[in-house]
Amino acid sequence: MGKKMSLLIFSGEYDKALAALILANTALEINVEVTMFFAFWGLTLVRDPNGVSDEEKSAYEKMFANMTPRGIENLPLSKMNFAGIGKKMLEGMMEDSDTPPIEAFLKGAINKGVKLRACKLSCDVMGFNDSELLPEVEIITAEDYIKDALESDIQLFI
Repeated sequence: MGKKMSLLIFSGEYDKALAALILANTALEINVEVTMFFAFWGLTLVRDPNGVSDEEKSAYEKMFANMTPRGIENLPLSKMNFAGIGKKMLEGMMEDSDTPPIEAFLKGAINKGVKLRACKLSCDVMGFNDSELLPEVEIITAEDYIKDALESDIQLFI
């Protein structure tokens, strides 16, 4: 098809991440090239739960790292989270309707060739380094992302 879609993921919330991953997987299935650019709270979607480290972090960075979700499965809902009860209800409803868990959508997108990119400035500000992100993630500048997005047929901000 030769089409491209660019998703800028700013939110670190479960339901918004799920929507972004459904769109990415669907686009990939119809041969649309997909780039997902994660900035600020969106970085928590591609955080490697096994790669989190406190080494060489400032006190603020250590506190921040411990206060943010350690992986996609730990994201809260954007509305009606109710200390995690709302999310458990949504996950139960997804299971009842045979909808895969969010981790499966992320793995599917990776297996289909999604380009995962993290904002360098966001990583710097939030104290995340490349070893704390999934191995498929490349850290790039906002300028690099904009150049790529300008070549896209679809651009979405989530």
